[in-house]
Amino acid sequence: MPKILKQFLTFALVGLCGTGIQYLVLWLGVAWRGDSAAVSASAIGYLLGSVANYLLNYFFTFKDQHGQKSHREAAAKFYTIAGLGWLLNTGLMLLFVDMLAWAHWPAQLLTTAIGLLWNFAGSRWWAFRHPASA
Repeated sequence: MPKILKQFLTFALVGLCGTGIQYLVLWLGVAWRGDSAAVSASAIGYLLGSVANYLLNYFFTFKDQHGQKSHREAAAKFYTIAGLGWLLNTGLMLLFVDMLAWAHWPAQLLTTAIGLLWNFAGSRWWAFRHPASA
């Protein structure tokens, strides 16, 4: 199996943890505050899930790629990518749910798929990339 495919599959599996956290917060937010809370609950869940994703990706998905890269450098880059991903997630949820009146679950599923591609590319080619492999 090509290394990039193995990394992508590991990244996606690791991402299930963060996505599970995000979806739980979305579900709880909508159950507690109604459909009007879908965008904010998704945004909060994304932030909480990103903590689990960083740690799992640092120690498992990209462990052979970051070499001696410090947590300070890797985390700063990862959270830059995640911050832009958060903007993407929140913007797409606003578009789909508030502007286009989609149901929040189909909107979140599509948004998650788009975010997966963004986050993998940024993590692989920037956040966890060791300078020697550039």
